[in-house]
Amino acid sequence: MCGFAGELRAGNAHATAETADRLQRMGLAIEYRGPDDVGIWNDAQSGVGLVHRRLSIVDLSPAGHQPMASPSGRFMLAFNGEIYNHLDLRKELAALGCAPPWRGHSDTETLLAAIQTWGAEATLKRCIGMFAIALWDLEQRTLTLARDRLGEKPLYYGWQGQGDGAVFLFGSELKALRAHPAFNASIRRDALALFLRFNYIPAPHTIYEGIFKLPPASVLTLSLQTREAEPVPYWSLSDVAVSGVANPMRGGPEEVVNELETLLKSAVAQQMVADVPLGAFLSGGVDSSTVVALMQAQSNRPVRTFTIGFNEKIYNEAEHAKAVAAHLGTDHTELYVNPQQAMDVIPRLPSMYDEPFADSSQIPTFLVSQLARQHVTVSLSGDAGDELFSGYNRYLVASGLWRKLSAVPVPLRRLSAHGIHALSPQTWNTLTSWMPSSRAGARWGDKLHKGARVLGSPNIDGLYLGLVSQWADPCSVVKDAHEPPTMLTTLAPALPGLNPVERMMALDMLTYLPDDILAKVDRAGMSVSLETRVPFLDHKVVEFAWRLPMDVKLRQGVGKWALRQVLYRHVPQALIDRPKMGFGIPIDIWLRGPLRAWAEELLDASRLRSEGFFHPEAIRQKWAEHLSGQRNWAYPLWVILMFQAWLEENSK
Repeated sequence: MCGFAGELRAGNAHATAETADRLQRMGLAIEYRGPDDVGIWNDAQSGVGLVHRRLSIVDLSPAGHQPMASPSGRFMLAFNGEIYNHLDLRKELAALGCAPPWRGHSDTETLLAAIQTWGAEATLKRCIGMFAIALWDLEQRTLTLARDRLGEKPLYYGWQGQGDGAVFLFGSELKALRAHPAFNASIRRDALALFLRFNYIPAPHTIYEGIFKLPPASVLTLSLQTREAEPVPYWSLSDVAVSGVANPMRGGPEEVVNELETLLKSAVAQQMVADVPLGAFLSGGVDSSTVVALMQAQSNRPVRTFTIGFNEKIYNEAEHAKAVAAHLGTDHTELYVNPQQAMDVIPRLPSMYDEPFADSSQIPTFLVSQLARQHVTVSLSGDAGDELFSGYNRYLVASGLWRKLSAVPVPLRRLSAHGIHALSPQTWNTLTSWMPSSRAGARWGDKLHKGARVLGSPNIDGLYLGLVSQWADPCSVVKDAHEPPTMLTTLAPALPGLNPVERMMALDMLTYLPDDILAKVDRAGMSVSLETRVPFLDHKVVEFAWRLPMDVKLRQGVGKWALRQVLYRHVPQALIDRPKMGFGIPIDIWLRGPLRAWAEELLDASRLRSEGFFHPEAIRQKWAEHLSGQRNWAYPLWVILMFQAWLEENSK
């Protein structure tokens, strides 16, 4: 796990002392991604420069130093990530007589030898791993950028400047690009509208004009002669999903579970290889417990596991994690966090996440990463189990709701929505106060108004978009914005043959997983120099999961059935079966209490007007309703607050 950055200069290509200084500053901006070593390389004739920050995980010797040259000297590589099957690739190269005299045992060296033998794209297709790479071909004078299949590792790029003064910048994080003197930090309002809708900015967009995220499973190759190159996919999750559903695995449930366990054990074993201390996050839920159980089953010593706990019972899973750890015999560490410790993280978020990001579970994710880093350098996680094995409650809610709604004509549904909105949430709360669940604290007014928002949806995609949107009409809040199309709107893939639940799972894997979940985990871990690994995202596991029939994923209203059966072979069912909990914190309560003054300053109407990004009226209305307790607007308000905090940090 590392970080890198670089530049390709359009004019006056020859490197100077200022070139090295620029690269040094870009590397220093992401030093935490690689505190163990730094390397700078320039091709003075071609105008390309690379800087690499190394977090030493495999081969701690100087033989792993980057940027690294290929055996022939033709290629120069900066690489962030891990190639888990690199020893198998070495064997394949040796069988072909193409293995060079190895200097060490780093996967970077393997990657370069493979690229020299098969070429970049053919090599990427052979790799199992998480990665972002920048490869300079000294012979062809081309720059190749590539990203792993599911988007675990980030990569940003874009042209800045004009004419002969133009420079192509690229790097692991935006702050590395911002450190370059040519960078123009002009905020893109259209991307801000996307942020208000989703909590994150989906690829290929970023918060800055002219700067893009490389999409997962893509290769971008350009030179000074072909500046306007577009990313080209080398693997397609959409194709995997469609093919898997069309060609489901045959065999009984036990055979399916046996094969799934074998595949997961192999993926976990590959990801346990490291020359530094290794552990795992453990929440006590199905996904992380499965990863830890398979780790412990293949380890001759107790696995290090880490859990964050909260004293508020509704948010606390630490007790469950402790019970799972005790059963498996792991070396378990837990930390109960008080509200002040969690809130102390908030000032760090704008710098940590580099562009506006508002998934509030970013706070506990950072805290558990910080805890783990005190003991290990690598930590495995259970992320992606929900997307692969149908674990989110919203899949059931949305599909069930659509079955009912689709039988009613759209005009009638829209009329019903108008009727619901005619009464305030407070009035609905009063009218439903006789219901038992209302006495337990459920606010039916909020639920009805949110449901009414999606009543007129013409299809399942529209309904799902409504359910995952924080602001239903972001362009009414962001000044001068036009919301770009995304894969949840007009750019949605066809995905023929997938039922509504499968379609939502695929869309989540294309959008929410890389741009929210994986970005959250990467930034939280790397901010404390912790490498995080996700065994469920071995692409062989992903391809197998899409071949599983839905009845072994979702059975009798319970998701992840096949995965649960694997886990029950290692952990008693009684320790696992309970309602699903989110990895969250009480943001709604804190905004009315200890965070109120902080939020009030950021949401001040005159401040919002003077900054010029938002129409303040709707924001102030939600803030007033939230403070009064009439409505719970914690999530849409948190989106605004995270942009405001980010803007303040980046205006210094």
